[in-house]
Amino acid sequence: MEAQTGSGNAVGLEDSSQRENQSDSSWQENQPIRANASSSSVASAYFNNKITIPEDQQHPIFSFKKLWAFTGPGFLMSIAYLDPGNIESDLRSGSVAQFKLLWVLMSATFLGLLMQRLSARLGVVTGMHLAEVCYRSYPRVPRLVLWIMVEIAIIGSDMQEVIGTAIAFYLLSDGKIPLYAGVLITIADTFTFLFLDKYGLRKLEGFFAFLILIMVVTFGYEYVMVAPDQPALLRGMFVPFCEDCGPDQVLQAVAIIGAIIMPHNIYLHSALVKSRDVDRTKRDHIQEANKYFFVEAAIALFISFLINVFVTAVFAEGFYGRNITQVYDSCIEREVPHASVFNTTNLEVDIFRGGVFLGCQFGLAAMYIWAVGILAAGQSSTMTGTYTGQFVMEGFLNLKWKRWIRVLFTRSIAIFPTILVASFSGIQDLTQMNDMLNVLMSMQLPFALIPILTFTSSESIMGDFKNGRLMSVFTALLAVLVIGINLFFISVYIHSLPSHWAVYVAVSVLVILYLTFVLYLCLSCLKPRETPYVLSESISGTSLDLDSETPDFGSMTNASEFGSTPKTPDFGSTANTSEFGSTPNASVVEKDHNKRNTSSL
Repeated sequence: MEAQTGSGNAVGLEDSSQRENQSDSSWQENQPIRANASSSSVASAYFNNKITIPEDQQHPIFSFKKLWAFTGPGFLMSIAYLDPGNIESDLRSGSVAQFKLLWVLMSATFLGLLMQRLSARLGVVTGMHLAEVCYRSYPRVPRLVLWIMVEIAIIGSDMQEVIGTAIAFYLLSDGKIPLYAGVLITIADTFTFLFLDKYGLRKLEGFFAFLILIMVVTFGYEYVMVAPDQPALLRGMFVPFCEDCGPDQVLQAVAIIGAIIMPHNIYLHSALVKSRDVDRTKRDHIQEANKYFFVEAAIALFISFLINVFVTAVFAEGFYGRNITQVYDSCIEREVPHASVFNTTNLEVDIFRGGVFLGCQFGLAAMYIWAVGILAAGQSSTMTGTYTGQFVMEGFLNLKWKRWIRVLFTRSIAIFPTILVASFSGIQDLTQMNDMLNVLMSMQLPFALIPILTFTSSESIMGDFKNGRLMSVFTALLAVLVIGINLFFISVYIHSLPSHWAVYVAVSVLVILYLTFVLYLCLSCLKPRETPYVLSESISGTSLDLDSETPDFGSMTNASEFGSTPKTPDFGSTANTSEFGSTPNASVVEKDHNKRNTSSL
């Protein structure tokens, strides 16, 4: 009996090997991304090398040694929670509602953590990031629309980072570096920083951690100097109520959520986790990776939350309740540059005015320290945006560009309108552009939330690691809530557009198209898909067959199109193991064929 079983396994493995060899040529033509020698030259450091996870048998439950090995992707992801758009949202929250909206900030950060958890799990379990899974999940036209929407979000975020960096240079130079020059400088410094990954993955992650440390020190300094009311701060953080709040405060609460959760950041995190060498043929290794990536993301977002609280509290304590005369007089008394921005009838605050205000109230050092923090926020966010753009383009289009070309493409689109406003209008119009960009990115949020909920709830893709029923319902309700809030934010902004019939017609058409596509994604979430992927027993049904002959299964309607016998899972054998993990155990693969020879999405 044992001999017969062994013979049967040998035959099964031989047939499987033959099928893999037969499909090799078509796979090379159709598969979007593989980490081979030809692609390594254009990939970022995240795909040129991987961090090995050490063994620590003395601490089987939780190992700080392993946590350190997994630390990195979460902190890079958390930078999107600290970009200039978020900083501006924080200071406005403190200026209009004092501490009363801190609970909204905390809730939005927690919601962001849940979404980042799903993103990281998708990358760990499947070995592919969200854009790559979308490539295999949707037909060509919806896939291209998704790519365009994500690119719009990336470009919008890039514009905010350019604006923040230009304002930082303007403040640091006391206006000697004009805004348009600051915008142009962002091109050169981004290219310079991109060479950092040539020195290794850990050094690149260390540099990002250093930028976060700069924000902790600078904004923490402002927090200590202002010394906000701690009981009021804690009450605003843990009591979900906004007493005596009007439309301005409600709108700001919506803006907080829209600024915190960035759609392109969900795509980014699912790619960053691939930088760790996780053996996806072993279930316990996947569980371990999911656990440590979640812990790391929670720590990173906690730090970003503290920085956001620092900014909110500084303006809640120092700016809230003041009148324009008090602020302007203090600026004149301290002889602060740019004091003229408060020589007006309306007292408003943004990234630029916020820095000037701190100089007026607490001395010039406070203004310069604020500018250094804004500069760190802008530079770090710019670099992560560049990586996101590369991952998205490679995933959705199977198009690999060298990083400097990708940076030039994205940054050129971002700089063109920014430099026009900076040259012909002024710094006030730049901050108004920031508001418009927040609305723009809010509109793109469904195009990340719906796909990530769809794929992580699919047993065919995630196997035993799919979302549980309770988690699926909870995250779906949260996604609906976030999307609804952002649509409300958009509707409020539309009222500020010019009152002209052509504007209304154009907006109506765009809204109908927008809602139609969102509805399509929602319906596709409920519709079972067929996929060429095979579930591997080695990880309890979580391996994706990356050697399928048909990369686009969103348009498939019949499982027979994939062949009568499913192929064995192969996570990039030979030259491609560095990207997708090691090849599954042969006996496990054969067992999978015997049990699941009809499995497909």
